[in-house]
Amino acid sequence: MSEPPSPLPVYNRPDQATFDDLVRPARYPAVLKGVVADWPAVHFGLTSDEALADYLLRHDNGAPAGVYVAPPQARGTFFYGFDTHVMNFSHGPATMAEVLARLLDERGKADPLAISLQSTPVEPQMPGFGAENRLGLLPNVIPRIWIGNAVVTRTHYDLNDNIACVVAGRRRFSLFPPQQLANLYPGPYERTIGGVPVSMVDIDRPDLNRYPRYAEAQAVRVDIDLEAGDALYIPYGWWHQVRSLSPFNVLVNYWWDAAVAPDAAPSDAFLYALLAIRDLPEHERGVWRNLFGHYVFGESGDPVAHLSPRDKGLYGPLDAAMRRRLKRQLQKALEDKPNP
Repeated sequence: MSEPPSPLPVYNRPDQATFDDLVRPARYPAVLKGVVADWPAVHFGLTSDEALADYLLRHDNGAPAGVYVAPPQARGTFFYGFDTHVMNFSHGPATMAEVLARLLDERGKADPLAISLQSTPVEPQMPGFGAENRLGLLPNVIPRIWIGNAVVTRTHYDLNDNIACVVAGRRRFSLFPPQQLANLYPGPYERTIGGVPVSMVDIDRPDLNRYPRYAEAQAVRVDIDLEAGDALYIPYGWWHQVRSLSPFNVLVNYWWDAAVAPDAAPSDAFLYALLAIRDLPEHERGVWRNLFGHYVFGESGDPVAHLSPRDKGLYGPLDAAMRRRLKRQLQKALEDKPNP
């Protein structure tokens, strides 16, 4: 059985030292209470929806952005339709002015459309917004803005660290550790809702007959509600659902991964492993499982501690020349493999 979840730590307006020394090393979600409470955008949002909309439009460059729209029967959730080849929403370009006007108009309706402008980089979309609304903890990361009504971003993971800042409205985050992968029943890789696989489980109304292992994930689920001015740190790979609780909501988030090598993505290695290893006989996969554990994940410590520095080769630290040579070798291997 899974261990019960620990409560989320709460840091009141953390400074850089607190974030670097306590929050990030823990690799556990944390509430950053009031960390963006002084942003002008937050103050306009507390004044009124209209005041915030006007403020956003003053920064908008007028270019269209990607917008999701779902009918009232979707109940605010962007997801698949009757199967995973059909979506219950439409996606297309719209200007921020069009989105904001429609959101303000939908507020008073009993059955509003679900509308969400998602993951739009504030540069170049909103020149000057980032400078006026600055997160000192991550001064070099370009933020993204999310604007919508009472919508749900279904349970998913991101291969980045994330700070999600609530600018207007209230948000409920539901969190699961990466180890719950199997218990969350991920959807297809090729057909996603917003670019990453999502859980097929409706975590608010789980069908345990269809998804029985979800009970394990539910046992370690952590829910947290955030107000305007608050933020949540979500570590790399943590599953999370985000529910907007107000008729008009704005969130700004910061994705980053300081560990990413500029010339190699872990996701590429994962895809190649699916191609090269997954369908091998079990005894051969077992050999590769041991090789990966030993040389890639260091499960037995330094795998080449017994070798001299000049003999460690690819199993030791990779310098720039070795990285280039390895990339050429991989590219040649892919080019030389005949298609079936």
